[in-house]
Amino acid sequence: MKLSSEAAVTAPDDSVSNRTLEPGLYVVATPIGHLSDISARALGVLRAATEILCEDTRTSNVLLRHYGIQAKLSALHNFNESQKIQSTLKKLELGQALALISDAGTPLISDPGYSIVAAARAAGFTIRAVPGPCALIAAVSICGLPCERFCFEGFLPANSKGRRDQLLALQDEPRSIVFYESTHRIVEMLADVVAIFGAERPISVVKEITKHFENCFTGAASLVAEKLALDPNLQRGEFVVIVQGAPAKSDAEIQARRTFVILCESMTKSQAAKLAAKLTGVSRRLIYAGTENAGTEE
Repeated sequence: MKLSSEAAVTAPDDSVSNRTLEPGLYVVATPIGHLSDISARALGVLRAATEILCEDTRTSNVLLRHYGIQAKLSALHNFNESQKIQSTLKKLELGQALALISDAGTPLISDPGYSIVAAARAAGFTIRAVPGPCALIAAVSICGLPCERFCFEGFLPANSKGRRDQLLALQDEPRSIVFYESTHRIVEMLADVVAIFGAERPISVVKEITKHFENCFTGAASLVAEKLALDPNLQRGEFVVIVQGAPAKSDAEIQARRTFVILCESMTKSQAAKLAAKLTGVSRRLIYAGTENAGTEE
């Protein structure tokens, strides 16, 4: 999620910035869009940190300049994270206070930082959370779907087969399922959601959270997918997709569908459904429901 300086705000008189931070690694959440969505504590930590480890120095500088923060920045991203572990541990050993941020939101949530945090934790260094914005939680809070229990899957594979295989594995998940998706794949991803979870499965697509073009579309999967597919303007931005969990099924029905999917790898759908029904005692109608993507027709 990229930053947007849509609102001019005045930096607070934050006395925390005048304190010396205790040595350790501070995992700091930053705005996911609107620059005013940051805590006084987070600003204080960023001002006082010896160094800020950030995903992209150019993106982070937008936020720091906005609040008049001058800090030493060091890039930490997916391509160099493993190489940064030892140098980061050395700095912590020297008693430095390091802040870890991502381009936007909470670090490690589909963003870099896991290897650094895990290594620092294993080495016994102090690690403190400075909580704040997270696109996942923000989207769940406004989507209007039951999310008292949910699972987070992050980004799906970029290729069609990998994406469909992962969605298929989640077909019977009873909890709501949350995904991140990019502007380049949102239409294809939603088409796969319809094919695998069914046209009537309730979903919610939340885009550009806290930014000027924030929007939330909730309804039957086929209707939401069609709405975005027909309007290129709605396909722009960063997306959180929430799929309502599957209705409760009997153990026999779940096993029958799994059997059907496996059989579809070596025979047609009708043959697989007939054999799965014979093996499990579940009707072919129930086996077919929600498995439109599996196998081939005769």
